[in-house]
Order: sequence, then structure tokens, then C-alpha cells
Amino acid sequence: MAKYLLLKHYVGGPERRPQGTVPMDQWTPQEVTDHMAFMQHVADTLKERGEFVDAQALSPEGSFVRYDGEGRPPVTDGPFAETKDLIAGWMAIDVDSLERAHEVAAFLSSAPGPGGVPLEEWLEVRPFLTDVPQVDA
Repeated sequence: MAKYLLLKHYVGGPERRPQGTVPMDQWTPQEVTDHMAFMQHVADTLKERGEFVDAQALSPEGSFVRYDGEGRPPVTDGPFAETKDLIAGWMAIDVDSLERAHEVAAFLSSAPGPGGVPLEEWLEVRPFLTDVPQVDA
């Protein structure tokens, strides 16, 4: 078994599916309810298979912080692409293969959006780092 992080992005779906670009705060209450119910269905299905680890939706609020030297205050919201603008949420899974991780991501991508039409949103599939990289000196 290998763990993967499925990152849900705010970038919407492919251009051929423009409804995927409608922000969720512009959906009807029923569309949001249906979407969240589907997300719970995916989690429940993965739990039954022993593949679910955790999942969280993320608030669009947040800040980017970095260390700026001893005795100096942290730098916030620097000139970076802000994760709060990119990542809508995530799901961690523990599956047998990368192919299975892709199957789960594709299923998650089919979540309903406006009008009940599948979002076909892009999901990033990232394996958990299992070994510390070795550096030859």
C-alpha cells in the first residue's frame, strides 16, 4: 500500500466544461449540498475498501508565512502564488498502486457542480515521501 495526497484545485475543469469555473459561492444551496454529499460518498466508499486516510476542505482564507531572520517578524503574504488561491481541499488515500490513485482521483473529479453536471476538475496526485533522499557528497 502507498499513500497519496489528492489535491483539489480551484482552477476548474477543462475549457470544454466551463461550468467547472463557477466559484462555489455562486452555486445554489442544493448544488453545494449535492456536491458535499458526493464527496462524503467517495470517502465512505474508500473507507469500505480500507483506502481512506483523511480528507479536509480548506477555507479560502489564510496567509503565506516565511522566516525572515533572527529577531525579525515573519514575512506574510509575500510575492508568491498563494496556496489559498489554488488549493480547495485534499484527500489522503492509501492504495495498492499509482493506477488505483488515478482511478480514485478520476472518481473524485466527477463530483457534481452547477446544474448537477460533473465538474471534471483537475486533481493533483502526489505520493507521500517514504524515504529520505540520499545525497552523495
